Amino acid sequence: MNAEQDLLDAAALTVFRLNGQFLTIGDSLSAPVGISVAWWQVMAAIQEDPLPVAGIARAMGITRQSVQRIADLLVDKGLCEYRPNPAHKRAKLVAITEQGHAALRRINPQHAVMAARLAQALGPADFAATVATLTRLATTLDTIIADADG
Repeated sequence: MNAEQDLLDAAALTVFRLNGQFLTIGDSLSAPVGISVAWWQVMAAIQEDPLPVAGIARAMGITRQSVQRIADLLVDKGLCEYRPNPAHKRAKLVAITEQGHAALRRINPQHAVMAARLAQALGPADFAATVATLTRLATTLDTIIADADG
């Protein structure tokens, strides 16, 4: 392998490790509220605006089928609801309910504590730079994948 391949491997392995770490943190924050981290991810994706299942899947980088399964559970639990989609008759919008917003608000205090701990450990400027770099990496990979799909 060459140096670029080594970097790609190191980046991928680091992101896989980060994913596991974020899931562990997410579970510790969401479990006391009675929701899974997967439920939290879907609700967070629609916290501001309702989206169709496919839109949530694109935003999260997971399959539409996974989001559909979670959305159905969230609707059954009263945390989300399906609404008509003016842009598409068959693809309903998934919207968070007041009960869903309340669950997210219950997570917020411990979420703020974790964010403060991370900002203190990294330093605010390095924390922001890290997020910017990760965002740039994700955007670049989106472009590369789209170009390959062509």
